[in-house]
Amino acid sequence: MKVVNSKIDTLSSKYIENYASMKKIINELESYFEVSHQEGRKEQIKRARKRNKLLAREKLDLLLDPNKPYIELMSLAGLQHEGGFGAGGTTVVVLGYVSGILCLINANVATRKAGAIDYATSLKNLRLSQIASENKLLTINLVESGGANLPDQDRVFNNYGRFFMEMSKRSKEGIPSISVVFGNATAGGAYVPGMSDYTVMQKNNAKVFLAGPPLVKMATNEDSNDEELGGALMHSTISGVSDFLAENEKHAIEITRDLVSKIQEPKQNKFEKNALSPKFVEDEILGIIPSNLKKPFDIRELIMRFVDSSEFTEFKENYGKTMLCCWSKINGYPVGIIANNGVIFIESAKKTTHFIQLANKSHIPLLFIHNTTGFMVGKKHEQSGMINSGSQLIHAVAGSTVPHISLQVGNSYGAGNYAMCGRSFNPRFLFSYPNVKSGVMGADQLAGVMEIVKRKSAASLNKEIDEKILLQEKKKLAEQADKKASVWHTTSEVWDDGVIDPRDTRKYLSLALAAVYSSEIKGSDSFGLFRM
Repeated sequence: MKVVNSKIDTLSSKYIENYASMKKIINELESYFEVSHQEGRKEQIKRARKRNKLLAREKLDLLLDPNKPYIELMSLAGLQHEGGFGAGGTTVVVLGYVSGILCLINANVATRKAGAIDYATSLKNLRLSQIASENKLLTINLVESGGANLPDQDRVFNNYGRFFMEMSKRSKEGIPSISVVFGNATAGGAYVPGMSDYTVMQKNNAKVFLAGPPLVKMATNEDSNDEELGGALMHSTISGVSDFLAENEKHAIEITRDLVSKIQEPKQNKFEKNALSPKFVEDEILGIIPSNLKKPFDIRELIMRFVDSSEFTEFKENYGKTMLCCWSKINGYPVGIIANNGVIFIESAKKTTHFIQLANKSHIPLLFIHNTTGFMVGKKHEQSGMINSGSQLIHAVAGSTVPHISLQVGNSYGAGNYAMCGRSFNPRFLFSYPNVKSGVMGADQLAGVMEIVKRKSAASLNKEIDEKILLQEKKKLAEQADKKASVWHTTSEVWDDGVIDPRDTRKYLSLALAAVYSSEIKGSDSFGLFRM
């Protein structure tokens, strides 16, 4: 591998402008993070403190290995949902190490709406299930939830059922789930500990039942109390739902850490011990990404700021130059990188298709770095077979069986998004920078197309166009399209696994690669039909 020399001038006006622009967007991101990290209203937190209860993130701090990296996933899910519980919903999802084992942790935020499951939270749960299944990761549920948010039941119902089914599938495949119950786990919430492979309950606090005393009274005319119906002691001595009885929250976490160490052994990591840091600082990424996404930049400058020793080996360097394909390492993990350097031309698509096949032959995961408006259009390119070449590339992405990770750093539009393994193509992980735009096409382009269509329609009907109204409609459509393409909208809908500060790129990609390397990687020899 060779070190690529950086051509970035950190004192140039362009760099300074880009840096300031990205810093402004990061400030917006951080303001949303602050909202998502709020674990309920002051009075709810005060009430929890009076009961000597830990907050969700405090439990996570005790559970996770100290001095080991971790990342939070989908922290802004539901950010723009009307009627929801706000950014992040009522759960914190973390990928990190417990007793040396890489785990997925799902912590209910009991001080926010009693941990009830709104639509955003149900989307997070489903995505967590998918990540756990694909990467064969042990899952730990820190449970304290009142079940489904009833006003949201029409959107939560099926998602929650799917969450249970996925838990069952993982158990069947030998991928363990552990539930640690700290408080109420009622109705649907009771099935989370019930369906886990191992369940820990906190004495005097855990309450796990399908129906509480009032409902039981109404349904059966039977008098009962919380402890009789679902107390931790009852479940540990009579029902058998609980496998371990904890004296308090800290004891419950100690039991969980010990349990993890007993049921799984840390795998020998031959990669990270040989990792070398980049020779350029990640902070410079902020000045590399253009403030105007329409302006091109050399994707190599970005890559060399998060790969090991800033080294990579480029494939077909002088062919199909609007796609960069290279071999590199991130934190010691081998990876093939496919990155946009502009619009995808026929030659770029052919090169990338070839590279994907090679990665599958070598059983090496792929990282897709998105910054494209899509495939090249126009008479010349259509006649030369752009559709065939683009389809071959999409076939290659869809047929590839090595793990895919996607990183969106700029534009990601149209079929270009599909070819770069966007959300619909099921990458193992997908992260976005806070400047990202994605959708069918850019807002201005979409509005311009609709204008042409309306003008042609009016002409065919011999009608006059009201230019003022047309301009207003065009402006409104562009604004709507731009809002829908914004990363704040897409992350709200869980189209990614998190919007990240670009300076954290290496950390996020390192943990994602640690996850995909935790099980066997096997490429495919079979792909869809390559039309010639």
